[in-house]
Amino acid sequence: MEVKEALQQLDLLEKKLYALKTADSALYLDGTTVAPRGTAEGRGIALAILAGERQKLMTGEETGKLLEFLSAQKEELSFEQRRQVEELYRAYHQIKSIPADEYMEYARLTNEAGDVWQKAKEADDFEMFRPSLEQMVVFNRKFAGYYDPGKKPYDALLDDYERGVDMEFLDRFFAVLREKIVPLVHAIGQKPQIDDSFLYRHYPVEAQKKFADYLMEVLGLDRDHCGIGETEHPYTLEFNNKDVRITTNYKEDNLTFAMYSVIHEGGHAKYELGIRDDLQYTCLAGGVSMGVHESQSRFYENIIGRSRPFIEAIFPKMQEFFPEQLADVTAEQMYRAVNRVEPSLVRIEADELTYCLHIMVRYEIEKQLIGGTLAVKDVPRVWNELYKEYLGVDVPDDARGCLQDSHWSGGAIGYFPSYALGSAYGAQMLRNMEKEIDVWGQVTKGDLSGVSAWLREKVHQYGGLLEPADVVKNACGELDPTVYTDYLTEKYTELYELN
Repeated sequence: MEVKEALQQLDLLEKKLYALKTADSALYLDGTTVAPRGTAEGRGIALAILAGERQKLMTGEETGKLLEFLSAQKEELSFEQRRQVEELYRAYHQIKSIPADEYMEYARLTNEAGDVWQKAKEADDFEMFRPSLEQMVVFNRKFAGYYDPGKKPYDALLDDYERGVDMEFLDRFFAVLREKIVPLVHAIGQKPQIDDSFLYRHYPVEAQKKFADYLMEVLGLDRDHCGIGETEHPYTLEFNNKDVRITTNYKEDNLTFAMYSVIHEGGHAKYELGIRDDLQYTCLAGGVSMGVHESQSRFYENIIGRSRPFIEAIFPKMQEFFPEQLADVTAEQMYRAVNRVEPSLVRIEADELTYCLHIMVRYEIEKQLIGGTLAVKDVPRVWNELYKEYLGVDVPDDARGCLQDSHWSGGAIGYFPSYALGSAYGAQMLRNMEKEIDVWGQVTKGDLSGVSAWLREKVHQYGGLLEPADVVKNACGELDPTVYTDYLTEKYTELYELN
């Protein structure tokens, strides 16, 4: 076989994989947005077949020979082609290690579990979801042993979301965060609380939708290439860099829920839309890791979206959308309100400061579940104990407790630490960005083009072309969690007048 012919076969393989992923994503999007509630069974069958076809394609003899040949000829390949082969070979070995029947059964389970989770959350009934979660834990533990037997199972799962990260690293990382954040939260608890009551007035959904459209415009999201829908749990789904979908959930008695979920998911969308054209329809299209992806969503949501300059820039438009509700509110009051610190129950509604404490709860539970030291039936009890210990709050029900997130229903065990890592990455990106451009001078004018251009140059354009650690180093330098805790300390010391 000639290298030219092999590269043509590689291109065809990538296009077929893209087609299967697109079909899978379209079914998921439909199932979570517009499909009638009782339609999960048919999608489950289709998704299982698609998963089986993907596994057959990825683990077939022809694929193995093709990747082996190109690996042996890597000196004749471009850097982009070598990275394609490396990433596909990694995925080939991982999927090939999983028995086909188990792979298809897992795809069916994740589809069904999502439906079960939603019903269990609505009914506040963990027992309804428990069998699905028990199977998820068994599958994830087993799969980790298949594709990375040299590692502890949870380390293997973590590495799948953030390559190079393990429990030893995260234990040190979270220890720094806990040491700095907990005393800060305690000090704030001794201060007069910020009034945010106006955020919970009646905000009609139709007005919120118009506001969401405005926020997407401010973010620079081209509506010809980025749509917005409604789901129980907001998310971003990318087909390619010309077709990205985000979702949100509008709550008439909560202005900021949809506001910040749109900005958060918009950050994810900015990443996907900014990836180079020449990487599309290959395994290098898409964000390089969940931590880097979360750095983008949380950068826009918190560092930009909760900043005083940003709020001052958009507040006049907010008053246009909600003239009665915000008639007696100033931009400064809004800034303070959206940064109010108060330990709470729900992660996606948590303030910027206490957010990582929510992640620590999930990290500790996942470690124990996959490590075999915690039974699924005991998750609600341990969840509630950790919330009391870390955040000082009592959990009144499972709907606002261990059933609040959709991640476990989709099998995403090992994902949660990425949120905290992303927050830390974002703080270091800001520090470096401020050295090169007038960040706040531009944001004050409601102009995010300079911020977006910097992130596109340092992070977005590469997709999966570089290793995660290289992307982080490119934008952040060496990761130092104290940069993040210093950012939080400075911001909230000023806000709550702690000195």
